[in-house]
Amino acid sequence: MHVFQHPEFDRHEQIVFGFDDVSGLRAIIAIHNTCRGPALGGLRIFPYANEDDALTDVLRLSRGMTYKSALANLPLGGGKAVIIADPKCDKTPALLEAMGRLVDSLGGRYITAEDSGSSEADMQVIARQTEHVSGLRKASGESGDPSPFTAHGVFFALRCAVRHGLGRQHLKGVRVAIQGVGHVGTHLARKLYAAGATLVVSDVNEAAAVQLANELGAEVVSPAEIFDVDVDVFAPCALGGVIDETVCERLKARVVAGAANNQLASPDAGRRLHERGILYTPDYAANAGGVIEVAWQLRRQGYRREAVMAHIERIEDTLDEIFQRARREHSPPEEIADRVAEERFKAQPHQAA
Repeated sequence: MHVFQHPEFDRHEQIVFGFDDVSGLRAIIAIHNTCRGPALGGLRIFPYANEDDALTDVLRLSRGMTYKSALANLPLGGGKAVIIADPKCDKTPALLEAMGRLVDSLGGRYITAEDSGSSEADMQVIARQTEHVSGLRKASGESGDPSPFTAHGVFFALRCAVRHGLGRQHLKGVRVAIQGVGHVGTHLARKLYAAGATLVVSDVNEAAAVQLANELGAEVVSPAEIFDVDVDVFAPCALGGVIDETVCERLKARVVAGAANNQLASPDAGRRLHERGILYTPDYAANAGGVIEVAWQLRRQGYRREAVMAHIERIEDTLDEIFQRARREHSPPEEIADRVAEERFKAQPHQAA
């Protein structure tokens, strides 16, 4: 393994490998950039086939968090943590406490929170060993579940993309295909339904898709068919990397706006969407609602839910800027989003380690 030559290495400030013999912990923490503040990023627990796959994931995701925080105007940098384990059978209090000690060893340079494979309850266990954890439910109103906030931001992002890509000022009658109806996808589907959209849903868990479809009067298609349905908007809300060059040719939607991270399998896929006249909504701009809510939990001046929601809704303003600039410069929106984020975090003085 050659970290500095790794294709996903992007001048990361620090990469920490953690091992605990007693609990079986095998973990990696990647801190990408702390120019705007300490690195915030969730803890993903996943049974990676090998540590190379785990390293690839943590490097890519930590970089994305830097860009997400900068674009959301948060005083935070980007980081991520992964544990190589099956969350269904390997997750124990001892494992999580060992992870808490690893996080604590970084002295606040990295703040963890829940992510795929980890929960608020897991964060409570980690918090026994470190104060550098967020996403905990509190009496003052903070949520331990970021998914409603993520969905709220994606809703406003999608509405903005419909305005720019379809020239429509509302969502009534807009046909949306949602790929993945987990926590975020389900919350998003309900918001879209309430706004008058017509839905097509798909999930590897067919029962979950059917149950939601029955609730919202949606059409259900198989995971293999979701790319081919005749819709206005394609909303990827499952795993990343789903939009490759083949999918680019299959899509009938004129707008892509969803909650998944790293939706584009490659930069070429983004450029191909642009060539086809399909408006792509940069994922880390759209799905920042959860990290915005978590960041508000860290503010010394206190947590105010109405202010949190207002901050999340400003995702629409950010995307207005990105889409308008993309049109002026004849560039794909994801390239503009990267430039805007870099203008924000590269302009900050670097904090001492």
